[in-house]
Amino acid sequence: MSTYMLLIIEPPAQRATRTEAQGREVYARMQNFGEGLRKQGKLLAVESLASQASAVRVSLSDGHSRVLDGPFSEAKEMVGGFFLIECATKSEAVAIAQQCPAAEWATVEVRSLAPCFDESRA
Repeated sequence: MSTYMLLIIEPPAQRATRTEAQGREVYARMQNFGEGLRKQGKLLAVESLASQASAVRVSLSDGHSRVLDGPFSEAKEMVGGFFLIECATKSEAVAIAQQCPAAEWATVEVRSLAPCFDESRA
């Protein structure tokens, strides 16, 4: 078994285009999707992330830390959440991503877990 992360990559402003009722309906669909994965024994973790409006970016250069508060107007996309799943193959992970409701309004990026120096799983 291998572990994969399904990253939900969405346009930063798309959440604001929904009413609260529409947002709750979308969230419920995602929760149901996650519950189905849990029942199959494939789900390791799942979280929805708040908007990047409250995010902070931290970088270190020449020994000096830089902190930048959101929102980040230059951002064309943001990570809206993730599913951490365990699958037998990458093809299985892709098939699960294709079933994810978020694929209707966002991009679901499938990434295997590996050390940052290991490109064998690329």
